[in-house]
Amino acid sequence: MTLLVGLDVGTTSIKAVVYEPEGRAIGRAAVPTPTHNPRPGWAYHLADELWAAAVTVVREALAAVPEPRAVAAIAVASVGEAIVPLDARGEPTAEVIAWFDTRTRPQAEWLDRIIGKDALFARSGVSLQPIFSLCKLLWLRDERPEAWARTTRWLMAADYLAWRLCGVAATDHSLASRTLMLNLHTLEWDAETLGAAGIDPGLLAPLAPGGTPLGTVTPEAARQTGLPESCVVATGGHDHVCGALAAGVTEPGQMLNSLGTAEAVFMPLERPLTDPQAGRQGYTQGAHVVGGRPYVFAGQYTSGACVAWVRDLVGNGASYETLLAEAGGAPPGSLGVCFLPHLRLANPPHDDPTSRGALVGLSTDVGRDALVRAVLEGLAFETRATYEPLFAYPEVTPPASVRAIGGSTRNDLLMRIKATVMGLPLTVVEAEEATALGAAILGGLGAGVYPDVAAALAALDLGQRVVEPDPAERDLYERIYQRVYRPLYDRVAPLSRAAVEIQGGEG
Repeated sequence: MTLLVGLDVGTTSIKAVVYEPEGRAIGRAAVPTPTHNPRPGWAYHLADELWAAAVTVVREALAAVPEPRAVAAIAVASVGEAIVPLDARGEPTAEVIAWFDTRTRPQAEWLDRIIGKDALFARSGVSLQPIFSLCKLLWLRDERPEAWARTTRWLMAADYLAWRLCGVAATDHSLASRTLMLNLHTLEWDAETLGAAGIDPGLLAPLAPGGTPLGTVTPEAARQTGLPESCVVATGGHDHVCGALAAGVTEPGQMLNSLGTAEAVFMPLERPLTDPQAGRQGYTQGAHVVGGRPYVFAGQYTSGACVAWVRDLVGNGASYETLLAEAGGAPPGSLGVCFLPHLRLANPPHDDPTSRGALVGLSTDVGRDALVRAVLEGLAFETRATYEPLFAYPEVTPPASVRAIGGSTRNDLLMRIKATVMGLPLTVVEAEEATALGAAILGGLGAGVYPDVAAALAALDLGQRVVEPDPAERDLYERIYQRVYRPLYDRVAPLSRAAVEIQGGEG
């Protein structure tokens, strides 16, 4: 028996799953991601708490496995952008600023003045936003000079856990893509950006493709986690990109819709987008864990988070199942209510960190059933509004269908609405935690369990179901999308901007 472990560090939870090479999960565990929210717009993790959570879930997942010594490899997928600062002894020097933390707006504005959004996009493929790692580095330099002076190494969240497992530091290209510091064309740290920003390249970890073997589990990590010392630790990757690998989205002409707390729309490319307009629209690119192939990435900063928000707002203790059953009984179009899901900031094609969410069309006829349905419809409209502008760029091949993964795919009503709004069939890949599975595949590549990516994907035995658009609702949703949803941002954004300014810039 050969087993693989995928560790997934997400926004809301940290999960470990033990897989057979065919993708069948035989052990799993999850705990909430330890996150601190000291003030609006701020969120951080503590590195030791992330490690403790990872130890807990790996140990608990292995408890269900008859022979833990059969684990041949482990790799870690994680959220992007969050970076762990370490001193010469490997001790954290400051908190790990969460990927969605927006305290770093002044640093993003400084980078725009010093380097420029278009220049950064041309080199990194990334549209300048406060969330990206370089802004977090600059914030620490500006606001915590004592910690900055003691810092000798920066590791992405996944890389930090891999380092704790085997003692070897490395960053894969997909996670490096979320830093603003990787040159997407050469797949090397960009000397020009680092020089302009005043960042010592020695602070950054060596780059390695996803699935590169780093070493084996140290005796101390084996004692804590229950992993065998023979277990190979391989480079993992950015969570959405690992999910794309598990779903088999590796070639141009394919689209992945990864649905969790946040949502990603992911399309592989033959070559990077170079038109600066794409960057101005907020689109970002990166390197796939498969061979460093470029991809374009869009999505929503709050997707599943919007559903959780409306449940907390109007649920009155009701379960998700109850709320979704009620929403399914509300008429399509939600009695005229339309929802703009910008609960943190705008999504591409709007590069606007001051945008906020909105509900329009409210009346006394609207109950929580229509309100919840309006949130689901707004998420579907926003997905379409996010990816459609990309088809204007010659590097992007429009897909004929979409593959979907993530926890929100269990929301059947949302999936039906999405397929209808998008006008495309959705193939839901029924993998047990696709992101963790993608990490496990990378571990298997590092340990030689699979000879290559093609063999790994061919070995998987995953279920799937196809959700077709509903022709009876297609015309209605098309009218709402064109006449109500598409103009909504332009009407709401000035009011959002004014409200943020009145609050002194706090989100």
